[in-house]
This record gives sequence, C-alpha cells and structure tokens, in this order.
Amino acid sequence: MRTEAAEFIARAHEDLSDARSIAGINLPKVAARSAYYAAFHAAEALIFEKSGKSIKTHRGVRTEFARLTKDDPRTSGEIASFLGYAYQFKEISDYGTDATKTIAMPDAEAAITLAEEFVRWVGAALA
Repeated sequence: MRTEAAEFIARAHEDLSDARSIAGINLPKVAARSAYYAAFHAAEALIFEKSGKSIKTHRGVRTEFARLTKDDPRTSGEIASFLGYAYQFKEISDYGTDATKTIAMPDAEAAITLAEEFVRWVGAALA
C-alpha cells in the first residue's frame, strides 16, 4: 500500500475512534459526522491506491469511489451508498440551522457501525 493510502486509512481509524468516544458522551450530531469522515478518508485511500489521484471534494470522492467500485462484486449496497447517505450527517452537523433536522443517538450509532464496516471493506479491498 502506498504511503498516502496508508495515511488515509490511519485517519479513517482515528475518525472511528473519535466517533465512538463522542457517542459515549451523547453528542450524536458530532459522532455521526466523525463516522462520515471515517468513511470519507477510507474512500480517499482506495481512490489514491487505485488511481494515484487525491480528490479533495466530497462530491468528487463519492463519484470516484462509486466509479472504482461499481463492478466489484464484493461491494454491497450499504457500502456503495454509505458515503452519500452519511454526507447528510456532515451537512446537519456543519451547516444545520433547521431545528427539525436532528440526529438521534440511534442514527449516530448506526452510522458508526456502517462506517466501521466501510473502513473494514476498504482495508480488505486494499489488502
């Protein structure tokens, strides 16, 4: 694995650890955001390893990850859709002013579980 990809994976694991810790103090909005970033950085690792490209925008990472994994039979629907699904947590956490759009702790916990699966999947794909 290239150094840059390994660094992205390390960052993904840090984000997962942060997400678990933050969930432990009952801050679901921030925990779900960290779960999203874990998957985002894992996707960056896969993209860099497979293409040599470093993509910085969220949309660009989602698009390139989808392109690189669309024909991989190991890619489940949850893996394929997680970045797009979890991006809503980042938006709510970073920009949310609508009081009707909140993140409940069960949603944050589910996001963390899916992010863990996403990071594991990328790790296996890169092995």
